[in-house]
Amino acid sequence: MPRAGIALGSNLGDRLANLLAAISCLREISEPSEPILCAPVYQTEPRFCPPGSPQFLNTVVEIGFCGSALELLEKTRAMEIRLGRQRGTERNAPRIIDIDLLYLGSETCDHPDLTLPHPRIGERRFVLQPLADIRPELILPGQRRTVSKMLAQLDTDEAPLVRFE
Repeated sequence: MPRAGIALGSNLGDRLANLLAAISCLREISEPSEPILCAPVYQTEPRFCPPGSPQFLNTVVEIGFCGSALELLEKTRAMEIRLGRQRGTERNAPRIIDIDLLYLGSETCDHPDLTLPHPRIGERRFVLQPLADIRPELILPGQRRTVSKMLAQLDTDEAPLVRFE
């Protein structure tokens, strides 16, 4: 059964409730016999966002998914809309929920709407840290290092993450 890694983020409204609602939606599409892994939630500084953007809550979830990457993308985009996400013209604008596909098993995808594994996983502490919490020994397609090694070797000016309690 392919495992799908999915990053979640929210920096508008009740951020924790938004993440929990997204996790609930992901449970609905997850294979019932497969475990769902949920990383801790971290409070993070906005990166690549407009000035004055509020702080994010971020986490990573892994589910079992029997379908294609594009089918999963379609389902997660529908979830974003259902949870109140409004896509505007400003890139990286504050948002109620952001659901990003990180990987789907060993599948690679180079489609105009989706690249798998996500091309910027290795550059983002706010993705690598929660992913390393649930899958430290995972080696993504096209990589030689584990997620925990990628995190240890991360070269970024990104502030350390603060676990949200």
